[in-house]
Amino acid sequence: MNNPNNIALTNDDGIDAPGIQALYQAVDVAVAGSSIGIVAPNQHLSGCSHQINRGGAISVEQRAKQRYAIGGTPADCARVAHHLYPQLGWVLSGINDGGNLGADIYVSGTVAAAREATLLRIPAIAISHYKSRNASIDWDLASRRVVRVLKVLMERSLKPGQFWNVNLPSISASAPEPDIIFCPVCTQPLPTASNLDGGKFRYTGTYQDRPRDSGADVDVCFAGNISISQISLW
Repeated sequence: MNNPNNIALTNDDGIDAPGIQALYQAVDVAVAGSSIGIVAPNQHLSGCSHQINRGGAISVEQRAKQRYAIGGTPADCARVAHHLYPQLGWVLSGINDGGNLGADIYVSGTVAAAREATLLRIPAIAISHYKSRNASIDWDLASRRVVRVLKVLMERSLKPGQFWNVNLPSISASAPEPDIIFCPVCTQPLPTASNLDGGKFRYTGTYQDRPRDSGADVDVCFAGNISISQISLW
């Protein structure tokens, strides 16, 4: 029987990234009486998608109580967390340094950890923070916004095969608090503008100028709102 207060955190930016510390702070505030374990990669693995270790042993370094640095991918971390915490109630992945919107979900290690947890029948949420051009992330502010999100999502039931994908917007601290909007995942491709020069193929498109479906996650988040999409695996 899963205990909803037993929560594992992971990411693809690595165990020392500020985003996972901000997520820890948010869970500590949002979920009274929670037991929080960090099970995250020992290095930066952004964009690794749903890779898993198929052969050799995966290193597990316990750095502190309930804090494990894993020599594997985010999806591996979800599996290790499942082993370490058999009664795990949630796997939360993030807060990613950068958005995971629309087609990003297929290449994101952050989202892959939530997907792997879902395959293991553990409720999961992937949380990312979009950045506009030349923007930085206020992690304290991000943590406070995640508290709002968790209080909404952890009261909602998920069917087997479903998880939540959340993206925080890139807006200033002085802007009004963003709305939380449930929306579909954008179907448009990532920017594909490119050139071939001297035997080198390069993408030249700009992430912030990507095409978008009206009312879908890219559109919602780029407009300054918190997008929440329910992802169904089956």
